[in-house]
Amino acid sequence: MALPASFAVRLRAVVVSAALVLGGLVATAAGPAAALPDTGCRVDYTVNQWQGGFTAQVKVTNLGAAVNGWRLRWTFGGDQRVTNAWNAQVGQNGTTVTATNVSWNASLPTGGTADFGLQGTWTTAGPVPADFTLDDVPCNGTGSSSPSVTPTATPTATPTITPTATPTVTPTVTPTGGSGCAGAAVCSGFEDQAGVPAGDWQVVTPNCSGSGTAVIDTSVAHGGNRSLRINGGGGYCNHVFAGTTRDVSAIGPVLHARMWVRHTTALPAGHVSMITMADSRDGGRDLRVGGQNGALQWNRESDDATLPEQSPAGVALSTPLPVGRWVCLRYEIDTTRQSIRTLVDDQEVAGLRVDGVPTQDVDSQWLRRTTAPRPTTLRLGWESYGGDQDTIWYDDVALSSSPLSC
Repeated sequence: MALPASFAVRLRAVVVSAALVLGGLVATAAGPAAALPDTGCRVDYTVNQWQGGFTAQVKVTNLGAAVNGWRLRWTFGGDQRVTNAWNAQVGQNGTTVTATNVSWNASLPTGGTADFGLQGTWTTAGPVPADFTLDDVPCNGTGSSSPSVTPTATPTATPTITPTATPTVTPTVTPTGGSGCAGAAVCSGFEDQAGVPAGDWQVVTPNCSGSGTAVIDTSVAHGGNRSLRINGGGGYCNHVFAGTTRDVSAIGPVLHARMWVRHTTALPAGHVSMITMADSRDGGRDLRVGGQNGALQWNRESDDATLPEQSPAGVALSTPLPVGRWVCLRYEIDTTRQSIRTLVDDQEVAGLRVDGVPTQDVDSQWLRRTTAPRPTTLRLGWESYGGDQDTIWYDDVALSSSPLSC
């Protein structure tokens, strides 16, 4: 989920949750309403709202005849504006919002469901919408009143991912011998650091900050006696990173990255980022390595494209990130064409691969942009877009124009 490029103030998030169920039974935070006959569709709209912004998770259930390709429409009762969305194409004209399917969730049989999410802003009011229609058929009629909203916390269930068969991928990364990085533009085991990162590494909080911290840890290390420890806090806009001050812009034509990572908590269902690199060919917006739906993903800040697509089949082609041990994470970014390779413990991840050839459930969003990226920074840390927290250690970090080994 992409974020606004900058924030002028630190926001104190007020999480507001409301469920609007249209069809079968209408329930609000104020209590259940009378049962309604099933016609058209049912919509579950769960909103997390803070001053000036919100995210919403939308689940639409088809109660009519099966459809292949669908359109959900509603009207905002306040001045909400959608800024981006995932798992659906969402557009807004005035207060009217239209969401249409993406390729993998186009089919809605009778009783079938589709889930998607969106992020937006508001200034004076952000009431929950009530007048949903599916392909212009009202969801159990119109005129249902918007639910009263009681501030509560809505836990996010972590989905169980059942991997499908993963194609065998031969890595194109040819490592050099040894585990060192002599001669690399960035080559750091943090052995020259103490306390708060300084010198070649600086603590940065892009966009906004929260309770997270970045410190040098002398009790946990992959090599040597020190590592970078990120105490990643939960809550929207809780960002903290340690960024290298070395010149990254000249690395190429292929940028090779290698780092050892140790996580405390499994990747969550919500969207988080751990590694960011500003892309000079995309207005300085970030390329991100993080997680969503329990698996590793790439994300592009400028258009919120993900690699892989966040369909069940796409997520199954990625991999969870092991916890409680050091993991060797490597990737290569070609600055002359759209090409990315990602390896975890020397195994290339099929769902995290871009090679210019479209792959179903993997790279259709990523290939919307044809310009090859040019990273100019490297930041290691934690961005939380919900309540997710983690403690992460980084060690033996390297960026080079030549391949690197674990």
